Amino acid sequence: QVQLVESGGTLVQPGGSLRLSCAASGPTFNNFAMGWFRQAPGKEREFVAAIRKSDGEKTYAASVKGRFTISRDNAKNTGYLQMNSLKPEDTAVYFCAIIRGSPIVSTMWRSQAYEYWGQGTQVTVSS
Repeated sequence: QVQLVESGGTLVQPGGSLRLSCAASGPTFNNFAMGWFRQAPGKEREFVAAIRKSDGEKTYAASVKGRFTISRDNAKNTGYLQMNSLKPEDTAVYFCAIIRGSPIVSTMWRSQAYEYWGQGTQVTVSS
């Protein structure tokens, strides 16, 4: 089974920056997409960002575009989410996830499409 482990979540003040990591282990796939999702207390899980291995295509939720950057290091089997200009509304548990194949962008927005999930890492933006 694919194992995903998120790290880097912590308490950060508004306007600050944070980088989350997602380390993958176990079987790998020739083609896949890695996505980041977040869930705040009492809220539904929402899409944050995703990247497609086949061509490096990136897609972001409107709420984070321009502030967050998704990237990956294929040699390290690790994905990253760089978060800048953090806002209190960014507070949530952040999850990384993997879907096999080369999904179209609209599919990458859907949490239901992802097959493997990490346990999440808490990000709290507060002064």
